[in-house]
Amino acid sequence: MDGGGVEASATAAWMERHRQMYERATRHPFIVSIRDGTVDLSAFKRWLSQDYMFVRGFVAFVASVLLKCCKQEDSSDMEIILGGVASLSDELSWFKNEAAKWDVDLASVSPLKSNLEYCRFLRSFTEPEISYTVAVTTFWIIETVYQDSFGFCIEEGNKTRPELLSTCQRWGSPEFKQYCQYLQRIADRCLANASADAVKSAEEAFIRVLELEIGFWEMSSSQS
Repeated sequence: MDGGGVEASATAAWMERHRQMYERATRHPFIVSIRDGTVDLSAFKRWLSQDYMFVRGFVAFVASVLLKCCKQEDSSDMEIILGGVASLSDELSWFKNEAAKWDVDLASVSPLKSNLEYCRFLRSFTEPEISYTVAVTTFWIIETVYQDSFGFCIEEGNKTRPELLSTCQRWGSPEFKQYCQYLQRIADRCLANASADAVKSAEEAFIRVLELEIGFWEMSSSQS
């Protein structure tokens, strides 16, 4: 295919085109409050419990990306995506341990509106008509928003509270950043060979993820 007129790096072009929304997703006041040490701990606990619920739904999403990958003629991406699936078991255990530390009863938590909306979006990717290109691009931007957000909280000059550092280091680490870069290269390769319609759908999903991430931070801050 002709690549639909995609630039050499579609993802970089989108980052530039949607810079304002990307900044809102990765430098949201909730994230800034973690970095500057002023976060309301009740908001942090709300985020912790809601994100645990989110990750449970995220498992099925990543599994669906892996399944689409396995159906490609070239399934060389499988090990990288499989690594993402494997890490989620450890992630769920981490959330349970953190919840116990903060005295958060996960069994009594119900997903709030923004969380439900995000999880509905993720469930749509199990549909066979959604291409691997769109799915893996969506996977990349979801992970990247978290990496960039929490990486910001451990950059030089941060005043992040010591008890929140393990959270920030989990997603802000150089290792997780490298994983996101691997996913970005996969997404760009797929987009370079995709139809114009697929590229358009992938960009729409990219924008939708940013909207949903902003909504998730807002929910954590205000219980909306």
